[in-house]
Amino acid sequence: MIWYTLITRLLLPFALIRLWWRSRHHPDYAPRWAERLGYGPAIEGGPIWVHAVSVGETRAAAPLIRALLEEHPQIPLLITTTTLTGAAQVAMLFGDSVVHRFAPFDLPGAVTRFLDATRPRVAIILETEIWPRLFMTLRARDIPLFLANVRLSERSYLRYRRVAGPIAKILGIPAVIAAQSPADAMRLRALGAPPRRVHVTGNMKFELSPTAGLREAAQALRLVFGERPVWVAASTHQGEEEIILGAYAVLSRGFPDLLLVLVPRHPERFESVGKLVRARGMTVVERSSGLPVTMGTQVLLGDTMGELMLFFAAADCAFIGGSLIATGGHNPIEALALGIPVVFGPHMFNFAEIARLTLAAGAGIQVADEDGLIAALRTYLGDAAARDAASRAGESLVRAHQGALGRTLSLLEPLLSCSIPPLADS
Repeated sequence: MIWYTLITRLLLPFALIRLWWRSRHHPDYAPRWAERLGYGPAIEGGPIWVHAVSVGETRAAAPLIRALLEEHPQIPLLITTTTLTGAAQVAMLFGDSVVHRFAPFDLPGAVTRFLDATRPRVAIILETEIWPRLFMTLRARDIPLFLANVRLSERSYLRYRRVAGPIAKILGIPAVIAAQSPADAMRLRALGAPPRRVHVTGNMKFELSPTAGLREAAQALRLVFGERPVWVAASTHQGEEEIILGAYAVLSRGFPDLLLVLVPRHPERFESVGKLVRARGMTVVERSSGLPVTMGTQVLLGDTMGELMLFFAAADCAFIGGSLIATGGHNPIEALALGIPVVFGPHMFNFAEIARLTLAAGAGIQVADEDGLIAALRTYLGDAAARDAASRAGESLVRAHQGALGRTLSLLEPLLSCSIPPLADS
C-alpha cells in the first residue's frame, strides 16, 4: 500500500492538469472538478452508493438503480461516475431522483473527505473497479462493499496475477462479489477472493426491456429516413471509421440508398469524425444540428448523448465498435434486445462470453477485417430471411439470460439493513 500511495501521489499533478483541461473544454464540469478530490456537500440519511465508471456501466446499473428506487424510496441513492459521459447518462436516466457525484481519486485525503460527506450504508461498485485505498477505508469504517456484475477477462486476470499477493488482500475485503459468469468467478477465486463470497449472478446488461415509447420513436425516425436500408456503426474508435467508410463505399454500389448512422464512442471525437466523412466527399448530417436527413444523406453522425438505442431500433443491422482494433469491443446486448443483427470484429475480449453466446445463437457474425465486414453487412442488408432469423435469435438470447437483477438484489438485501456509519473521528 505504501508503494501504491506513493505512485498515486506522484500521478496526482498530471491528474489535476487533466481536470483543468477538461474544465476549460467542458464548462459544466468546471464547478465540479473538486469532487474528484473528495469535496462536496454532505448527504444526509446514509445513502446507498452505486459507482458506475462511465456510460456502459451506468446502463448496466440502470435496472438495479430503478429497483432500489422502487423498493427503498426512503433511502437516498448516490451515483458516482468518473467520466462526463457517465454523468450525462445518469442525468438523462434518473434526473433528480438520485444524487450524482464524480468519484474521488484513490488517495487517502480524497477518499476520506468523500466518505465523511456521504457516509454510505453500503457501497456497490459495478464491474471490475478495484481501488485499494477505497476498499481498505471502507473496511476500516465497517461499510459493506458489494462488487456487482463483475467481469474479469483472461487478459486482466493475467495482469493481476503479477501482483497476486496485494490483489488477494484487496479481494478479501468485499462482502459479496457477484460475477457475471462461471469463468469470471473462477478467475476471481484463483486471484484469492474468498470462495464463499463469490457468486455467479449472470450479466445485468441482459436486463433490458425496450419500452413502447422507444419503439414508437424508432418508427418515427425510420419514416424520416425513408424507404432505404440503414446500418448503425456504434461506439467506433479511432482507426475504425476509415474501415467503416471504406465498407460503405463498396456496399453503396449494391445499395445506392444506403444510410450509415455513425456513432463515435467518445464525444470529443465527434467533430474530427465529421471532418473525416466530409473529406471522403460524402454527405453528412449531424444529429445535433436538427437538419433533415434526406434521401441524399449518406451518413447521419450520431453526435448526441443517450440516443444509441433509438438508432439501433431504427436500423436493419449494426456494427459494434472497438472490435476491429484491439480495444476489446463493446456491448452488443442493446442491439440484440431490439432484434437487430450484429457484426463485430476479432477483438471482443472485453465481452468474450457475450460474443460467444451471440455467435452460438446465430444472432451475429464475427469478422476479421474490412472484407469480412462488407460480406456480413451485405448478408443482413440484402437477405431478409437471414436478417429475420438473426433478429429472433438475438431477442431469444437476451430473454434466456435474464434474471441477474433478481439474483443480485437477493444478495444485496441483507446489506441494506446496515446502520449509517459514524464519522471516522467520532
